[in-house]
Amino acid sequence: MSEHDDRIHHRLAELQAMVRDGRVDTLIVAFADMQGRLMGKRVQGQAFLDGVVDHGAHFCTYLLGTDMEMSTPDGFTLMNWDTGYGDWVADPIWDSLRVVPWLEKTALVLGDVKDEETGKEIPVAPRTILKRQVERAAKAGFVIKAGSEFEFYVLKDSWEQQSENGWAVPRPFGYYNEDYHLLQATKAEPLYRLLRNQMTEAGVPIEFSKGEAAPGQHEVNIRYDHVLESADRSVIFKHGAKEIAYLNGWGITFMAKPDHRWTGSSGHLHMSVWDAATDDPLMHVTGKEKPGPYGLSVVGRRFMAGMMALSRELSVFVAPNINSYKRYASLSWAPV
Repeated sequence: MSEHDDRIHHRLAELQAMVRDGRVDTLIVAFADMQGRLMGKRVQGQAFLDGVVDHGAHFCTYLLGTDMEMSTPDGFTLMNWDTGYGDWVADPIWDSLRVVPWLEKTALVLGDVKDEETGKEIPVAPRTILKRQVERAAKAGFVIKAGSEFEFYVLKDSWEQQSENGWAVPRPFGYYNEDYHLLQATKAEPLYRLLRNQMTEAGVPIEFSKGEAAPGQHEVNIRYDHVLESADRSVIFKHGAKEIAYLNGWGITFMAKPDHRWTGSSGHLHMSVWDAATDDPLMHVTGKEKPGPYGLSVVGRRFMAGMMALSRELSVFVAPNINSYKRYASLSWAPV
């Protein structure tokens, strides 16, 4: 048995024990949609062990072809009204299995989206797209690692209250610039403490949290790891943060620009290139190599050059909607 298979066997044994003794009675099977949201199902614990463990959880194909309002735009080949909306399968990724401490007796596992008949991964699924790029990097001898930090606003009102108010004037929880300001951040520390500790307990290790540059704005740093693990952590964090806030009577938004008067919120992705054989970092000069600007190695300079050369194409991912472009304004800490 390989180390990976042994790890999966151990995870399954742990899950079976937790379901058997009543520590877990609900399994969430989830995957990321095109908007970066977690979609999926809740499965009763024993039903999960009886069926989903071996066969995955079915879901309608339309979930990878919706907009933010969950409507179904025309023009998609893999999911449309003409061919009929069928099912795909979310196949559990056992390394992603974790207990969710903010939900009672609940565990979560992410799934790779697959065609049930062929067993092949659906090429447009966000996680599959990332996996293909990871494979390309591996063929070149590289491992990509990443750490994310997310800025967000804490709002006084729940989503129901904001909806009743017509989404007209969101009210941030604060009255003063919170940037690194410990006293201002203390006002919502009960929520921030829950985020740090419950996320870390759920396998999303939070290193720091701090106030950001506006009333009610905050930032959280997630520890770096392999880019695929980092992406899994990021989508779980953004989903879970909203759940934790909601369950405690708050609102959280990661919108780039929820109000034109407010400082915009960013999502920072810190990426680095490592040697696949030795696990040594390659971005900075080591050994006898002549250092470049800022101590960057040849690999580091080429990595940065590629990012800059493809910045227009990358905007599809870093600025995916109209609100993203409201974030791009001068003197706003945005790259314009």
